[in-house]
Amino acid sequence: MVLIAIVGPMFSGKTTELIRLVERQVIAGRKAIVIKPSIDDRYHSSKVMSHSGWSWEAVQIPIDKVDEIPRLAEKYKVLAIDEVQFFVPSLAEILNELANEKIVIAAGLNLDFKGVPFETTMKIMAYADKVISLTAVCKVCGRPATRSQRLIHGKPAPRDSPRILIGGAESYEARCRKHHIVP
Repeated sequence: MVLIAIVGPMFSGKTTELIRLVERQVIAGRKAIVIKPSIDDRYHSSKVMSHSGWSWEAVQIPIDKVDEIPRLAEKYKVLAIDEVQFFVPSLAEILNELANEKIVIAAGLNLDFKGVPFETTMKIMAYADKVISLTAVCKVCGRPATRSQRLIHGKPAPRDSPRILIGGAESYEARCRKHHIVP
């Protein structure tokens, strides 16, 4: 079938696009399952939710239990996974294999707050039949944003900050290359 990767910075509409694509498949009569990492506790434990309020029922799994995905997806024609960057890199091979018989939609950040690629997302992009690369709007100048700026008390987070920090608008904003700062 197909593997579709949806990538971009925070606030670029990745989850909204994932939900839109899943909804189209459901309208076409295909059963779908949506999976999210259990560490993503921002909005709701049993739903994927976009920053704009779109949501879809989801199953949470631990980030290192990707080997459970084929069993979970067994009865479904469509498999969608949000926040793929949090999962272990072996997720990519599993999704690549499942795409031989299912429609697989994977959404996630391509870069961390320092601008360093996430390995899991990069591997999924390499296997993907289609990559949808989204941009947000830079909070400084309004140009297309390709980076996620982490903020601590309103200031750019230092380079030695932990790589993973689950958060939303209170901790991040979209920035263009020019205005992305990593002190």
